[in-house]
Amino acid sequence: MMKKLGLLFIISLFLVQCKESKVKDLPVKGLIAESAMVVSARNEASAIGVAILKKGGNAFDAMIATDLALAVVHPAAGNIGGGGFTVFRTNEGLTGALDYREKAPLAAHRDMYLDEDGKVVPGKSTLGALAVGVPGTIAGLFEIHKKFGSLPFSELIQPSIDMARNGFVVTKKQARGLNYYREAFKIANQRVIYFDREWNEGDTLKNPNMALTLERIRDHGREEFYSGRTADMIVDCLQGLGGIITKEDLSKYKTVWRDPVEFEYKEYKIISMSPPSSGGICLEELFKSIDPYDIAQYPHNSEQYIQLITEAERRVYADRAYFLGDPDFVKIPMDSLKSRFYNKNRMLNFTWEQATPSSAISHGNIEIIESNETTHYSIIDTYGNAVAVTTTLNGGYGSKVYVEDGGFFLNNEMDDLSAKVGSPNMFGLVGAEANSIAPEKRMLSSMTPTIIEKGGKLKMVVGSPGGSTIITSVFQNILNVIEFDMGMQESVSSSRFHHQWLPDLIYFEHSFDTVSFASLRKKGYIIDHEDYGSIGRVDAILVMPDGRLEGGADPRGDDSAVGF
Repeated sequence: MMKKLGLLFIISLFLVQCKESKVKDLPVKGLIAESAMVVSARNEASAIGVAILKKGGNAFDAMIATDLALAVVHPAAGNIGGGGFTVFRTNEGLTGALDYREKAPLAAHRDMYLDEDGKVVPGKSTLGALAVGVPGTIAGLFEIHKKFGSLPFSELIQPSIDMARNGFVVTKKQARGLNYYREAFKIANQRVIYFDREWNEGDTLKNPNMALTLERIRDHGREEFYSGRTADMIVDCLQGLGGIITKEDLSKYKTVWRDPVEFEYKEYKIISMSPPSSGGICLEELFKSIDPYDIAQYPHNSEQYIQLITEAERRVYADRAYFLGDPDFVKIPMDSLKSRFYNKNRMLNFTWEQATPSSAISHGNIEIIESNETTHYSIIDTYGNAVAVTTTLNGGYGSKVYVEDGGFFLNNEMDDLSAKVGSPNMFGLVGAEANSIAPEKRMLSSMTPTIIEKGGKLKMVVGSPGGSTIITSVFQNILNVIEFDMGMQESVSSSRFHHQWLPDLIYFEHSFDTVSFASLRKKGYIIDHEDYGSIGRVDAILVMPDGRLEGGADPRGDDSAVGF
């Protein structure tokens, strides 16, 4: 019964949140700043990041402060119990990427979510202790600080300690989410937890145990989380609930510096995250798929625009499902997937007259010798450094497992590995052998933190949460700016749509103009205009021609741009 309840909660909560989150009163112009900016999911976090920049800190200092603030004020996705990716560009043009994605525990195995008949047990990889991967966020923040930090770590973490202890104001959307997850919290923790109460807009939420955890990390560093008292709390909590993560899992965790995916599209250079994120390589495939069509000739969100984007997305997500995984475990045919010839050939059976059924699309012919409650933030500092960061617990409040003594939730990232080859995860994404479960393997991700240059100069910092919709949200926002000359806020606020190969549906936001739907249906496209009130929550910064910065804070959430 518990397993069935877990699945029902994952599905129903996800859909209800989508349906209730509509784009209203779309702003056309965002905050304009002269020198520096932070755009994140909450005003409190953006303001803390900007305060660090005003002190003379750089974008990397602001990243650490903003990330920790989101862990306090936005616990549905901000985290110390999850992981993420960072893409950066320094003021000298140096680019790079840090992978602090979660890993499968040492005791994990490929059939751990299957029953005796080889079928996936509903809810087992999404709700509760077995859904948790080894967290990477704290390791990632300390690694960034070691390489690029200019202010003491203690100075960067203190504002979050203070906010956790003194509290912050609960928003209307946050109260709704907290209240809706109450039963799931009970199921995952097998008892009532601190967050299990009726929340109202305007309430003050204090988290004294989180403040104590952050103080221990301040005083004892990275190792406090991975081998100290906090590590003991994590292991005791999980093993008491039937989990398999051990102290050895935590002590062995390491981040990885990766080469970002970089490619040219017209006069732009796009810099994005490499595997185990599928974001960068999928972005490159998408741009190379549409490049022969001169997409600017089709009006924005017109019938032909929707067709072309949908058909490109259909093919790219089929490739994602088959080829992509943790590059430390599988060989990914990057050169082939990135080639113009390959992507042009993938589009050869596209026709304007009718849809290409996903049943007719498999992965490309290559010989070989990828939560919705994620959060993204974008930062540009006074020195010209840029940071794009996407971090996640996967589902809203992750596994719903709450380390009560520590004051934080743990992820359910194990669902991003293939519980069974060919079976969909909580976002409907189908996985293959490349993303099967193995000890210490990093899960395939859709996170797409991205930086764009034009003429060798910084142009845009962009990213989004949204599970499987992240890639398409980032893709469409880049097109909005560089092909349709939108400002950053106008772009972020514009209606979006999404296709991911399987299921064979085009998802449209509720705000989308339906004028083209009848014609698309006649051509064989299946329309879903009901389940997705919103797609993604893009937070981005655009460098304007005069050098000033325009923030795009997504009105779909409580997102906020702060700058000076």
